[in-house]
Amino acid sequence: MSTPRIIVGMSGGVDSSVAALLLRDRALQDPGESIAGLFMQNWADDGSGDCRAEDDRRDAVAVCGRLGIPIHFRDFSGQYWQGVFEHFLTEYAAGRTPNPDVLCNREIKFRHFLDAAHALGAERIATGHYARVDHAGGRWRLLRAHDAGKDQSYFLHQLGQEQLAATLFPLGELPKHHVRELAAAAGLPTAAKKDSTGICFIGERDFRSFLGRYLPAREGEIRTPDGRVLGTHPGVFYFTLGQREGLQLGGVRGFAAAPWYVVDKRVGDNVLVVDQDRDSRWLMSDLTWTEDMHWIAGRPPQARFRALAQTRYRQPPEACDVAVRDDGTLEVHFDRPQRAVTPGQSLVLYDGDECLGGGVIAATDAPVSAAQDRGDHGAAVKLAR
Repeated sequence: MSTPRIIVGMSGGVDSSVAALLLRDRALQDPGESIAGLFMQNWADDGSGDCRAEDDRRDAVAVCGRLGIPIHFRDFSGQYWQGVFEHFLTEYAAGRTPNPDVLCNREIKFRHFLDAAHALGAERIATGHYARVDHAGGRWRLLRAHDAGKDQSYFLHQLGQEQLAATLFPLGELPKHHVRELAAAAGLPTAAKKDSTGICFIGERDFRSFLGRYLPAREGEIRTPDGRVLGTHPGVFYFTLGQREGLQLGGVRGFAAAPWYVVDKRVGDNVLVVDQDRDSRWLMSDLTWTEDMHWIAGRPPQARFRALAQTRYRQPPEACDVAVRDDGTLEVHFDRPQRAVTPGQSLVLYDGDECLGGGVIAATDAPVSAAQDRGDHGAAVKLAR
């Protein structure tokens, strides 16, 4: 077996399948090119019977067999627990809402997977992410995918020059419908497979039941911003800012028959704060502060500059003023008030299609958040395994 020059991360889904197809076809035209697949097991079977890893593994093997390329296997579940899942639990215990997909990309797919590919003799890796990479002005740039509805650069903002130099995103120029058409035309068994959604290690199972296995929740009060008690909640961990589902408040005497929205999570006294206005003033913020910022180029463009920001995936980008503080964190002032900017999520900056980098949201100037003691964010949690 020849040493592959490119190794494709095979997830068992249609996107990675077509990434491998495109690179296989390119290799057939170039005798110097050779590719292989690699399936990563990132989540160990937890006994619930809900893990899709074995089905995905079979699909990855079937696709590589159809394409006539070798496939390798690596178990990164231990690294995933330490590098991603422990952080996920700690953040939820502190009342924040983390984004494990960002950490998974940084710690697993573009660190351990890249190391494994190099150990197999490969020069580069490829994935089925919808994003683009180019080299301009003496540096590598991460760009949005042409299919704006599928663009995943938000989740890739923690990559740096070394990773981008060694990475291919074959789907960056393609619309999703064309990807499925290519898979069907090639007879790939994943052509009609449903896209995975949600957090990868939770899969299709109930989020509350899953999280409750690791973070014992306490029932607490649901209150209005002025302190009136409306009911009880099963645990503040299960909710995020702006959420309306799962509150089970129904009709509350003395209030309009309108939905309720989470406007604050107070872990210290175990209180969930809600309001009936979707765009409640308690949810709106003009200013956001981040933790340490990661810059794809290795440094910020300037100490102060204009940019476009996203505070969650698929949010329309918002123009803002960015100030880089002496400790490497950011102060970001939005042109328009933003709804439900959530600590623990990522703020990602763009210059047009170029992703500049991002950082975890630490705090905002939303009224409730500013009025409450947020010192519980550093709370420690004993992790059950």
